[in-house]
Amino acid sequence: MKTQIDHLVVMASTLDAGVQWCEETLGITPGPGGEHEKYGTHNRLFKIASPKFPLAYFEIIAINPQAVIPKRSQVPRWFDMDDKALQKAVADRPQLIHFVTSTDDVKAARHVLRTQGIERGQVVHASRKSGKGTLNWQITVREDGERLFNGTLPTLIQWGKPDATEPLRLHPRNSLPRSGVTLQSLTVSHPSGAKLQAAYESIGLADIAVETGPANIMATLQTPKGMVQLQSWGI
Repeated sequence: MKTQIDHLVVMASTLDAGVQWCEETLGITPGPGGEHEKYGTHNRLFKIASPKFPLAYFEIIAINPQAVIPKRSQVPRWFDMDDKALQKAVADRPQLIHFVTSTDDVKAARHVLRTQGIERGQVVHASRKSGKGTLNWQITVREDGERLFNGTLPTLIQWGKPDATEPLRLHPRNSLPRSGVTLQSLTVSHPSGAKLQAAYESIGLADIAVETGPANIMATLQTPKGMVQLQSWGI
């Protein structure tokens, strides 16, 4: 099983606030994204791929105030986005809250985590339109929408339709130009560091330093403004 960083997730109170934060903090304007009708969210994206993290891109996500979800179809939003404490934490300033890893077998990866007592969530199929065609993916989403381990246990994603023979043919990286921002390193810390390390190893996730300590995700990025570190601070 091979698993690698797919994208970082920064939550903002609004997409406009996210764009402004990105321009001020990273020195670039994020590219267009799309809408996620099932969860009532929308995003802006840009590429942060580097030789160490060839798939990596950056997602700024916010609740879409224009989204209308029928009551019978309402489910908790992914990434803990309905959590009041998390909403309060990003009310004044967007913040890194999570990251997603791409795997070549999302169902097997989910099963391996379950054998360790970790329920990563059901495998849900999702899609959205892009400039290069329709993007399809399978992603783990818990029924309660929780991230787990203060966001340090990644959500799992597998790109392409379930029967796709070329799962990475349509990946966001293919439609995103170089942004001038590249991911240099990702470090996570959590009181349950040993359990987290075991979980990473079981799904084949490498190149992320795991420490035992206060919950945190720290991403180091090379940007037009120089080296920038983003942290989650355990929210």
